[in-house]
Amino acid sequence: MRKTITVFRGDGIGPELTDAVMKILKAANAPLDYEIFEVGEAEWKRNGELIPARAYASFEKNRVLLKAPITTPVGKGFRSLNVRLRKKYQLYANIRPIKSNVAVKTPYPNVDLVIFRENTEGMYAGLEQQLDENTVHAIRLTTRPAVQRIIRAAFGYARAHKRKKVTCVHKANIIKLSEGMILSEFRNIAKEYPEIIADDKIVDNCCMHMVMRPEQFDVMVMENLFGDMLSDLGAGLIGGLGLVPSANIGDGYAMFEAVHGSAPDIAGQNKANPTALCWAACMLLDYLGDGDCAARIRAAVDNVLKEGLYLTADLGGTAGSNEYVDHILRRLSQ
Repeated sequence: MRKTITVFRGDGIGPELTDAVMKILKAANAPLDYEIFEVGEAEWKRNGELIPARAYASFEKNRVLLKAPITTPVGKGFRSLNVRLRKKYQLYANIRPIKSNVAVKTPYPNVDLVIFRENTEGMYAGLEQQLDENTVHAIRLTTRPAVQRIIRAAFGYARAHKRKKVTCVHKANIIKLSEGMILSEFRNIAKEYPEIIADDKIVDNCCMHMVMRPEQFDVMVMENLFGDMLSDLGAGLIGGLGLVPSANIGDGYAMFEAVHGSAPDIAGQNKANPTALCWAACMLLDYLGDGDCAARIRAAVDNVLKEGLYLTADLGGTAGSNEYVDHILRRLSQ
């Protein structure tokens, strides 16, 4: 059965990535129809709205969203739309698969890990108060129900995908109450999954181990800020952010996106790599139960990456975005 999804084209390189992925989905005969909206900084400048009301309404009706990158001002201006969407729709589980591929030669050919990042609390709750001109008070929010649901999501994923180990990444040695609660709940919930190895690592030590021997990690679960940092570290191990998709899953709503930003400095120059957003679309298809279509797209992308002849600059090649996509389409047609 066909499914209508909502699409946010984003800004910066977002619109061109969206157009590329839509071509790929069409060529793969994905059973999808689309309600497409302009959102982000450019829309705000045009119409005074970051996300139009009709775009929210579409997501609330369709409950599945493919979102291209959106610019977030640094240190000023409006709050991150990513954070806004995650909190508004309680998209509590941010799932980021990080896997080595043959296109980019790195010292780490055997990385295959999945980061579960709690999406609604922690420092990203945005609870800040200016006490005086020299003092800002930032509150990190941690609640037991949110901790329990992200840990259960990680173990549930591990069981469903026959993964062998779940690692809790924490800082309970220093942040004893909130991080201590995360570690305690992790150890309690782990008892419900006796077939899965459960271990934990302090976050700074974990960073060292990811660089020294990343193949030891399988599924990893952690709070919001640590998840943001370690997923970027993981992306660096395999060749960059252009190769990492993500899903944001809640109870009834799901949003799929690339983990990288909007890169306005290369917008419109035919340089952007659409792989991460393409693989996010594959995660969307998996979520909707069309794993066969997702597998066809992944195979086509993998074949182009394996050829190594038509790669974008961030992957060490000289091809433009359009040429890269054209060869994915050619593989899909075979």
